[in-house]
Amino acid sequence: MSSLINRLVSTNESLAPLALRVPVGIVFAAHGAQKLFGWFGGYGLAGTGGYMESIGLSPGTVMAALAGGAEFFGGLALVVGLLVRPASAVLAFTMLVAIFSAHISKGLFIANGGYEYALALLAVTVSLLVSGAGRLSVDSVMGSAAKG
Repeated sequence: MSSLINRLVSTNESLAPLALRVPVGIVFAAHGAQKLFGWFGGYGLAGTGGYMESIGLSPGTVMAALAGGAEFFGGLALVVGLLVRPASAVLAFTMLVAIFSAHISKGLFIANGGYEYALALLAVTVSLLVSGAGRLSVDSVMGSAAKG
């Protein structure tokens, strides 16, 4: 079991992931809060679920809860640096679904509803999946403790 935990929390001691995970984690958590709770001008589960249904993601409320939960809790995980690799994997998958279900047909540019923003978030999550949380993270502390 400790070998699995070591692999999940292993990270380098660079500060570079910190510069990615904190602002992007805040963005993800805010977007998730829009979907789940209707905060920050969002539509909540019912409204987001209706949108999800309209683009073919069914059942809409379940899909809204999954996307919102991934973004909200995954974003919080990035901010504190807890289980960053698994959180990044889930967030990367969420961005792939967003790109291919909602944005790809509208082209690259966000002004037209395109996928450029989701693509940038995908790139950050893949980077964090590879690098881990870096220094100043719960993962770094847990990894050090696991090593003894």
